[in-house]
Amino acid sequence: MSTFKLVISSPDGDVFKGDAEMLTVRGTEGDLAVLAGHIPFITSVQPSDCKILLEDGTEKSGHTEGGLLTVSPEQTTLLSGTFHWK
Repeated sequence: MSTFKLVISSPDGDVFKGDAEMLTVRGTEGDLAVLAGHIPFITSVQPSDCKILLEDGTEKSGHTEGGLLTVSPEQTTLLSGTFHWK
C-alpha cells in the first residue's frame, strides 16, 4: 500500500511526523479515512479517537480533543489543541 506524509501537531509541538498508510479520525460529517492520493480538503475534527496505520503494518492509537485536518498532495496535517497517545 502507498504511504503519505503525516504530521500531527499540538501547541506542545509535533506529536507525530512520518509516513503513514492510513489515518482515521472523526470530521464534522462523521468518521473519515485518509489514504495516499486522497483529494485535497480541509475539515474541522471532532473530539475522537484516531488511528494511524504505519507502513510496517503496526497501528498507533491516540485521542484528539478536536482541531483541523488539512489534506494536500504534499502532506496531511492534523492540528490539535490537545492530543495524547493511548
